[in-house]
Amino acid sequence: MAYVIRRDAGLYGYERALGRAGFPVVAGADEAGRGACAGPLVAAAVILPPRPLDGLADSKKLTPRARERLYGLVVERALAWAVVLVEPTECDDLGMHVANLEALRRAVSRLDARPDFVLTDGFPVDGLGVPSLAVWKGDAVAASVAAASIVAKVTRDRIMEAYAADFPAY
Repeated sequence: MAYVIRRDAGLYGYERALGRAGFPVVAGADEAGRGACAGPLVAAAVILPPRPLDGLADSKKLTPRARERLYGLVVERALAWAVVLVEPTECDDLGMHVANLEALRRAVSRLDARPDFVLTDGFPVDGLGVPSLAVWKGDAVAASVAAASIVAKVTRDRIMEAYAADFPAY
């Protein structure tokens, strides 16, 4: 049976369709800091509860204050969430694309609950141990990926703010 996700299905359309297809536990995975000139690459994976989170959206479309508020909601209400840091030296050693895929794999593997399916933002990621789908602009169209984008972005922003306190000239 084929499932179609309509453009007007809303942010939870992928998760609802996957649930109907027999994949009730969906994780989203995304990263922040890919290609940045300083700081780590941060990847997050999130399994959301069935009840929608009000205001959830792509982290890039939210104000810092809204991201912080949603970060709190996601980590409080998620069925599982995980964050992984990949330091710049490892990114240099592996190459950015390989480091990005590895970070997403690590984040999914560190979830306290095993997903039935994983949605990733943009790039297909092999080796997740469950079926997965790379979703173009996933953080804007899939709730679990949007939640992962918020967790990754807020985590990285906090790290960079701490660096700024230690290195104010930068």
